[in-house]
Amino acid sequence: MTKLAKVFAVVVLLTLPTPQLTAQWAPLATDANAQNRIQWWKDARVGLFIHWGVYSILGRGEWVQWAEQIPTTEYAKLMAQFRPEHLSADKWAETAKDAGMKYVVLTARHHDGFALFDDPGSDFTAVKSAAHHDLVADYVKAVRSAGLGVGLYYSPLDWRFPGFFLPDLYMDSAIALREQYRRQISELATHYGKLNILWFDGGGNEWLGFGGVQFNGRWYARPADQPYTGKFDWQDDQVVGQLREKQPNIVINDRTDAPADFRSREGDGALGKFDNQTPWELCTTIVEGAWGYQAGVKVKPLDRILRLLIGAAGRDGNFLLNVGPRPDGEIDQSQAERLHELGDWLKRNGESIYGTRGGPWLPGEYGVSTHRGNYVYVHVLKIPDSGTLVLPTLPTRVVKVTDLDGNSVSYSQDDKNTALKVPPAGADTVDTIIKLELAEPWNTSAVVPVKSENTRFP
Repeated sequence: MTKLAKVFAVVVLLTLPTPQLTAQWAPLATDANAQNRIQWWKDARVGLFIHWGVYSILGRGEWVQWAEQIPTTEYAKLMAQFRPEHLSADKWAETAKDAGMKYVVLTARHHDGFALFDDPGSDFTAVKSAAHHDLVADYVKAVRSAGLGVGLYYSPLDWRFPGFFLPDLYMDSAIALREQYRRQISELATHYGKLNILWFDGGGNEWLGFGGVQFNGRWYARPADQPYTGKFDWQDDQVVGQLREKQPNIVINDRTDAPADFRSREGDGALGKFDNQTPWELCTTIVEGAWGYQAGVKVKPLDRILRLLIGAAGRDGNFLLNVGPRPDGEIDQSQAERLHELGDWLKRNGESIYGTRGGPWLPGEYGVSTHRGNYVYVHVLKIPDSGTLVLPTLPTRVVKVTDLDGNSVSYSQDDKNTALKVPPAGADTVDTIIKLELAEPWNTSAVVPVKSENTRFP
């Protein structure tokens, strides 16, 4: 084995099946338009993520090329099979709307380098595949027509470029990768009208080299939380700066080194703590598996998905739920049915989610709370044995307490506690929601502890 082969072996060992890297904690944007452009996104609260590309043909997830070390020349042959005969972008948008989503994010290009849009500078696109079509164009039109926010996922990372893995050794390749990044972001920003979200992944200096090896007189394993410090630079400020010039109201996440509008938390276990100072979003899968299509994979129970959604809203975050359509473009029936069930729940309970902020009570054993104006919604995820939930009194008078159907709920309030008689829950009820009307609007930045905060979803 050559020295270079040994280096790549180290990278593989460090990163398979996926690199355990933390999200890019880029600085938050502080420009004059920052607060205005993020407002709609914070109000939207719920979105649909779609991971789809040539990897769907293999049916083993979006990381299949890397996980199985499929040579790039062999992997590229999948383009000849890429004929999504049942794809309907309108149906995707219709499914998202039925599920109660307010925005959608599609993987315009994942780490394998295959672009669902037209790029004259690349031979690895949907336009040059058997589909012979710009699929991003259809998607954008359909989602916009449905009245939903239009989001695109884009990864500067591309497994076809050795300059990503070892940028200093393959500087020409790294620069070519950067030029592709600059060119493709320009294509997306220029040719599809107004975009609402650019969801970056795999960018920034933390990801360079897959957080694997670095050379400083010798090869050594780079600590997972240590950014790359070599000679190459993504020039994110320039690329994102040009994106913002063309799309001044677009919001972006924190997976580049450029100033971001919101932070990303990934996976069920990343729900984390309450944070009403930084816009953030929890993204996770609807299935017990990868983000891209996997045949026969189990769909998560509605109970679990609802607890994640409610937990995110009560911690003052958004919720982005992913589906991985089949190679033909259809969303599996089991996933579509779960989305429909989620939509039914949001139709009944959406007023306690959409346009709300987390608090005033911090998450705890009982569940979480959300609020909007004079109204507070207590999401009881664990009903006390006594049937009465006792919370610290807010420094404002409670005027009225009901359920979401307007039925009265018994309560009492003194200078220390507010006691709520929790209505009996049905056998299939995940969340018992109690609506409090306050004498005056609640200060959105104020929070009240409830014994101890529960950082795991109740």
